[in-house]
Amino acid sequence: MAKVELTPLRLWDDFFPGWERFAKPDVKDLAKWNNRVVSNLLYYQTNYLAMAIIVFLIVGFLNPIGMFMGMAVVSLVFLGSVWAGENRAIIKNFKNQNPTMFVIAVMVASYFLMSLFGGVMVFMSGITFPLALIFAHASLRLRNMKNKLENRIEGAGLKKSPMGLLLEALGQQEEKLQKIQIFLESKLKE
Repeated sequence: MAKVELTPLRLWDDFFPGWERFAKPDVKDLAKWNNRVVSNLLYYQTNYLAMAIIVFLIVGFLNPIGMFMGMAVVSLVFLGSVWAGENRAIIKNFKNQNPTMFVIAVMVASYFLMSLFGGVMVFMSGITFPLALIFAHASLRLRNMKNKLENRIEGAGLKKSPMGLLLEALGQQEEKLQKIQIFLESKLKE
């Protein structure tokens, strides 16, 4: 098994090269859109982490107690959902059949718990805003050859990253891994 490594921080020219490397995703082809998002999440994960930390620190500086409470609730909901997704058959089936809906359910559960504790605005600004920025960039940024190559290496299991492990826990990479496995097996047979 490959060692988990953080991907390098991509240069600004690669992360935001100009408007010509951004395009509206094809909302009619959800599989292609999902593939673009997952590929960009894997390739630019360090840039996304840096962006999220900057926003997180700004909001945390403005409201430290609310941010700590929001971080604790989201972490507990995420860990609970991963545990339930692995140990409860009905939830595991739902996660495998509807991975996007599973992620949305985790976010809604986090929001609901935060609203009970009165930290909705801190949650919205400190956690959801960076996630929205990341999702927007990952959806709009077109992939390049280096991006595709890096994702194939990770998909084949030759390299592991924290985002890859997170996506795997959320059930977002299983289909991709199966396709790569079939491809590699066909090449080995030739």
